[in-house]
Amino acid sequence: MRIRKAVITAAGRGVRLCPAAVTVQKAMLPMVDRDGLSKPVIQIIAEEALESGIEELCVVCAPGDEEQYLSRFRSLRENLLVAHKGSDWAHQQAERVSNLLLRIQFRAQEEPLGYGHAVHCAKSFVGEEPFLLLLSDHLYVSDLADQRCARQVMSLAEGQSCAVAAVHATREHLVGRYGTLSGRRVPDMPGAYQIERILEKPSVSAAEAQLHTPGLRAGHFLCFFGMHVLTPALFQLLDAAIAEAKSAGGEVQLTPALQALAEREKYLALEVAGRRYDIGAKFGVLQAQIALSMAGRDRDQVLATLTELLAESALLRNRETGK
Repeated sequence: MRIRKAVITAAGRGVRLCPAAVTVQKAMLPMVDRDGLSKPVIQIIAEEALESGIEELCVVCAPGDEEQYLSRFRSLRENLLVAHKGSDWAHQQAERVSNLLLRIQFRAQEEPLGYGHAVHCAKSFVGEEPFLLLLSDHLYVSDLADQRCARQVMSLAEGQSCAVAAVHATREHLVGRYGTLSGRRVPDMPGAYQIERILEKPSVSAAEAQLHTPGLRAGHFLCFFGMHVLTPALFQLLDAAIAEAKSAGGEVQLTPALQALAEREKYLALEVAGRRYDIGAKFGVLQAQIALSMAGRDRDQVLATLTELLAESALLRNRETGK
């Protein structure tokens, strides 16, 4: 199995980031990356894929967003070349943006019919190939200096010729935020599990009753990391789900199709050596920005700034309480 294509879902309107997302697409929010340069979020996610070996990208977006993405990236490239003319770093970054524009395509989700439907919109792009699936509101920081999170998942998928879900051992009070699964450890594959059962954002009681995975720390469950390698068989399952939803009038979710995929073919989970940050969560942008900076060239500066801010906050609190 060789994985050349990646799909990034970005059709949501960023309700959790309102009112900011009303004026700026959440995927175009600027953040300082590990290299110390400010970039749109979607560029950071795209580079996660490209630097892991992906050759072609497809962004599933809302109707009308395609031209906005393209025009903003073109403007970014031109501004780098004009405003910072003669700077090596600006020329290098302009080349990175040019490379991204050459490799990126778009598919519009004409109606907001659920996450599974959004993934299905990339069917014509994927064709009959396996593909990497990423979220436009998740940023990833690897614990490995020489291997991105996406590369870890892709390596297992290519080595085992099967679908792989990235997962993270998560405390039980947080399972209601994520797709959560149970599985059994695969011998001689550290961190790998054969997926057995998947539930979307279960209650703690449902997780405890149905999703116990032997070998995990007490009170922890395997939760989705926001990253999958999937096979084209998924689209057959989504075709059926869409047909059923049309007759019933409901949305098409991805998790039931993933459960069906696990029942049909080999589907592994991998505990990734890294962390994921949901920028749509409250203070998610702040957490992601600190994490990126702490993993990059500005680590010492960020540590010093955080220490100073904490000291100032403690001093102000002491003044207010009269201590």
